[in-house]
Amino acid sequence: MHLPPHSFHIPVMGTGFTIDTPLRVARYGISSVISLVDDVLIEQVRKYHCTRSNEPYEAIPSDDIDARALRITAYLNLVDRQVNRQFQLLKASPFEPGSEITRYFDLLPDSPLKERYRQMHGIADPAAKARLQGELREQIILGSIDVNIMTKLDVDHHQNGRKLPAEYADALSALRGFARSTLRSAIVFSAGINQRLYTYGAQFDDFFPDDRGRIKKKIIVKVSDYRSALIQGKFLAKRGLWVSEFRVESGLNCGGHAFATECSLLGPVLEQFKANRHALQQCLHDIYAKALAGLGRPIHASPLDIRITAQGGIGTAYEDRFLMRYYHLDGTGWGTPFMLVPEVTNVDQEHLDKLCNARREDIYLSNASPLGVPFWNLRTSASEEARRQRIENGKAGSPCPKKYGQLNNEYGERPICTASRAYIKRKLDQLSQAGLAEPQVSAVREKVLEKSCICHDLGGGVGIKYRTHAKAAPAVCCGPNIRNFNRVCGLEEMVHHIYGRLSLIVNRERPHMFIEEMRLNLDFLREEIKEFSLKIPNRPYSFFTGFKKSLLEGIEYYRDLTKQFIDEQREKFLEDLRKLQEEIERTCLPHGC
Repeated sequence: MHLPPHSFHIPVMGTGFTIDTPLRVARYGISSVISLVDDVLIEQVRKYHCTRSNEPYEAIPSDDIDARALRITAYLNLVDRQVNRQFQLLKASPFEPGSEITRYFDLLPDSPLKERYRQMHGIADPAAKARLQGELREQIILGSIDVNIMTKLDVDHHQNGRKLPAEYADALSALRGFARSTLRSAIVFSAGINQRLYTYGAQFDDFFPDDRGRIKKKIIVKVSDYRSALIQGKFLAKRGLWVSEFRVESGLNCGGHAFATECSLLGPVLEQFKANRHALQQCLHDIYAKALAGLGRPIHASPLDIRITAQGGIGTAYEDRFLMRYYHLDGTGWGTPFMLVPEVTNVDQEHLDKLCNARREDIYLSNASPLGVPFWNLRTSASEEARRQRIENGKAGSPCPKKYGQLNNEYGERPICTASRAYIKRKLDQLSQAGLAEPQVSAVREKVLEKSCICHDLGGGVGIKYRTHAKAAPAVCCGPNIRNFNRVCGLEEMVHHIYGRLSLIVNRERPHMFIEEMRLNLDFLREEIKEFSLKIPNRPYSFFTGFKKSLLEGIEYYRDLTKQFIDEQREKFLEDLRKLQEEIERTCLPHGC
């Protein structure tokens, strides 16, 4: 098994921010993730890159019954071809300042490979130096071109008035598009279990190991707690599918959708993975081996590897190194900071400026997502401005141009999107006749109107940047960590920041990522208490008591964890914990304290 050259990866961001990131970073050994939500955007980007590289382009029409899968396969094959072409040119480039291969090695973290590169520069004998250079060329590997499916986005489709078979639903079509591609990489399943999607994966040979235990297309599952990893891992293992990585993400200290329902704090969750890692691997292997035997497929005697990585809110090299060292992680994910690296992600100039100048109140946990999951949003984005303008003009809601979020059956058998004009009009009409008190009406109305067409607008930055949609109104799903960075930078600078070679942090009073996550959870609890007082959510009282209890248990966990901190970090962390504990204890739950 080849270890990744870098200890970090770039997670999926929106539908468009990382849609072609592998074309910018994979040749340098950096792994990144493409969203498979928006096949219309994928087709536009394929056309752009075909034209740019003088490759033939043949459009895949939307009326083709399998258009979504075909578009995804065609695009991923294009990316695979171009990245491999880039890599061959990189390997052939000379070891001299400014060359591609020199950039590859300069970006690497300290490692045996990096040390051999340094030794090469000290060799005086030309023949010996050339031999070592040849060895170095053969030892470098590509970053992985991974893809992401948000499992909840699985709209069924109709043709000529009849419902199409399940394999033409959005998530299954996306999986098929990846499975049929030439990539040797991984698919990331995020947002929880989708049983028909996971079961469908077993129809493709590339997800199964060969007789040497190698899997061409691996599975990564994004989770926010250990229990979810165990449940999803078992479900997949029973179908002969191995989870090669559990990607643990902070429930709230992240970008995009946030999953905060159980107050799963990152530190205690990673502690569970650390304590149970080998038991998890063996448990899944036993189920997996039995399933493979039933399918008549080759069985590897010992358990296959499972990587454990973490992401969400990491902002400094110290935090990154601590996570890797203490929790024995195989890697970390850095997302939001890369929004300020134009050579890596797709953010148009207007929104780059807004991100660089974002204040605390500009980044907020919104109800914008049609999925009904809290969503980190840039308040000053063009998408938000357009949403507010539509409300002022008496045309609240989106015309729903792409329909990826049509999941609500509240008003009929055919689902519609809760951000659509049709849904919002019906909901507001219904609200006016509900007989609720004015404070309740106002609060519910605000939540209904807050929904935004993110499945379309999250690709707006690409449309502007590549001039495929000059009038796009981009949405930006940055996490709160963006406030700690205030300028556009290059790939080298961000990678050097991650590895501690320089610091891009501008907020010297920035709290530790664990403290920030607890603060965000406390803010979330207070908002839930506020809504409960208006009798809006259907939360049992046990939710509030359990949430507060988890926060206080988190205080104790982190207080003990500080024994692992260096002295200069410990004092401030403990003081921040003390203040947080006082706030938590003062927080009154419904019906009393």
